[in-house]
Amino acid sequence: MENILLITRLLPTKYLVVSVLTIVLSFDFRSSYSQKTLSLDDRSYEWQIKTVQLYPNLGGPRDYLQPAVVPLERQNLVLEFDDIQDHRNNYYVKLIHCNFDWSKSQLSDLDFFDSFNENPINEYAFSNNTHARYIHYRFVVLPVKLPGNYVLIVYRDGEQSDLILSRRMMVFANQVAINKDTQFAGTGTLQRDKQVFNFDVDYSAMQIINPADNVHVVMRQNFRWDNAKINVAPNYVNEASSRLEYRFLDAANQFDGGNEFRWADFRSLQAPGANTARINRLVKPYELYLATDAPRSDQFYAQYPDLNGMYVIENLDVGEGVLTGDYVYTNFTLKMPQTADLVYVVGAFNNYQRNEDNLMHYNAGGYYESRQFIKQGLYNYQYVVESKKGANGLEGNHFETENVYEVLVYQRPFRPNADLLVGYYLIPLNGR
Repeated sequence: MENILLITRLLPTKYLVVSVLTIVLSFDFRSSYSQKTLSLDDRSYEWQIKTVQLYPNLGGPRDYLQPAVVPLERQNLVLEFDDIQDHRNNYYVKLIHCNFDWSKSQLSDLDFFDSFNENPINEYAFSNNTHARYIHYRFVVLPVKLPGNYVLIVYRDGEQSDLILSRRMMVFANQVAINKDTQFAGTGTLQRDKQVFNFDVDYSAMQIINPADNVHVVMRQNFRWDNAKINVAPNYVNEASSRLEYRFLDAANQFDGGNEFRWADFRSLQAPGANTARINRLVKPYELYLATDAPRSDQFYAQYPDLNGMYVIENLDVGEGVLTGDYVYTNFTLKMPQTADLVYVVGAFNNYQRNEDNLMHYNAGGYYESRQFIKQGLYNYQYVVESKKGANGLEGNHFETENVYEVLVYQRPFRPNADLLVGYYLIPLNGR
């Protein structure tokens, strides 16, 4: 019953009566797995699966700030997540190979795995002295034989339809070289809201037939997929020198510079830090109210450090936040006139997903509000408005913004007939 009460606090009041009845009837999650549909992206399929992190284990204290991208010869990815329940579940992990556009490839498990492609999660621990009790799971991802895109899925009791979460990861083999071109700038660089970098892909170390069709380039900003540029076409193919040239002459394939992310620091619940207004400790779990935000689209650029949209799990009151970090109801408030478009709060903590869970609701006082149940820590976030013309930020765009970019180069050989990740490069802009 305690878990049912916890769910109802996450629901708007007007849905409470119907929602409680629904939750009571379907509280046994095993009975509802047939309604889940796998999506080959980053998401959780049940409300109680929180704080999912997939990162390379490099031996550092904040490895989880790194993207889930590893070289073929040194695969060391680790999956961690919380399950807000009192009893342990039998969870299993499976990998799915995908093409450059994240469509499922035709490869079988034996094409990219030496071992059986279904493995149990045996490492877990219970939370320590938290208001919202949870079980923390950890799994070391087994290595694969081929570079490329993979989606890691977790499911219950060996039933692959009973999905818990899915997470994208990439394994690369650097068989091509990327040469950044700093000598040539297109007209788009004159716009103060854009960021641009030009480069060449040198594939002289490989034999690629018809590179214009069999090579695909993807570009990401700050490790996010919601604004990634998929299958960017080269301006010039020089087969004589085995080189593809990418020159972004206009703004079509350039990135909005964006702004430094907003951030909230509640690593301490006894003395919350930056951008927190107040906390109500009379209720359990605690209710945290962040300082009221406002749109920044008409403001000048202000330089300050951020986490490029990521978040840090930490507990400064006790120390070590993995098992002692508490979950709190975190209230985001944005003061702005009501718009006919949809307003969302997004960040790495919710995979930048613009869905009902992250939708902000307008109240009569002139504020947009969103209530998120998230773990104690330091968070980056931003606000997005989505209209029929696409998603537009409320944060402003500046060419001075510090961002990190990735260039991913895929090649489809005759065998295997699937896209392989043959080049991966990080390109920081405006590094501090």
